[in-house]
Amino acid sequence: MAEMASKQNDMRLSAVQLDAYLARIGLDRTVTLDLAGLTALQRAHLLNFTWEALDAFMGWPSSIAPAATFVKMIEGRRGGWCFEMNGLFGAALEALGFQVTRLCGCVDREKLGDIAVGNHLTLRVDLDRPYLAEVGAADALIAPVPLDVGSIRQRGFDFSIARTADGWLRFNNHPQGIARIIDFKPDYSDEAAMTAMQGWLMQDAGSPFTNALAVFRHIEDGYISLQNDWLRKVTATGCNETRITSADHLAEIFETIFDLDVPQFAAVWDRVETVSQDKAA
Repeated sequence: MAEMASKQNDMRLSAVQLDAYLARIGLDRTVTLDLAGLTALQRAHLLNFTWEALDAFMGWPSSIAPAATFVKMIEGRRGGWCFEMNGLFGAALEALGFQVTRLCGCVDREKLGDIAVGNHLTLRVDLDRPYLAEVGAADALIAPVPLDVGSIRQRGFDFSIARTADGWLRFNNHPQGIARIIDFKPDYSDEAAMTAMQGWLMQDAGSPFTNALAVFRHIEDGYISLQNDWLRKVTATGCNETRITSADHLAEIFETIFDLDVPQFAAVWDRVETVSQDKAA
């Protein structure tokens, strides 16, 4: 029982942490506990935090607990991937008074099968009806949507939620999305599975994040992505690309576009060059 209580406490933010989080995204506690408030929070989170998997790419330590994510993303001015982005967001929502359920999801379950269940964390928020509140998919939704089957259009990008033959809900990202599909169930949460998959994604050579640099940042009309040495601005009407050419260039991109404090940028660039050379061989 004591261990369970400790784990639950790891999923919460203190009052001081909540205020720091809200200040980081430019909001305060006057946000309303309704769809308008949830929408404002999700949008502010995505426009002020960067999705990034640098820890997996570089072999740096990482934790699934929102308390650890707070230190990394707010005190350390870093970003995070699904476990951290949705973890911190969910903890902040809960601290504000929203009813939040952490859902155990799976990216590319159609191809990988149930062995990969737990490789994604997403959130259900119950208001007048259940909503999908998703800030961890890197390049997908900017606002919450009803947790139900149907088509979705945001910022000119087309998404949908469908039901699979075996009873899961399937979020279909827009055609250019890095995570093409995410399966989840509205009432299924498995913290042990997510912790295990986080460990695998962090360390295994078969993980897509140990072999490629992936950084994403939402903007008003789309998003900006950094994948290895290519920087792309993607909107519903097109894509502009720029090649990263040096460690200093990468450091400038981290600072000015992604608002990341990455002191070891030279080591990151060395790793990018190594990966690029290995793929070319």
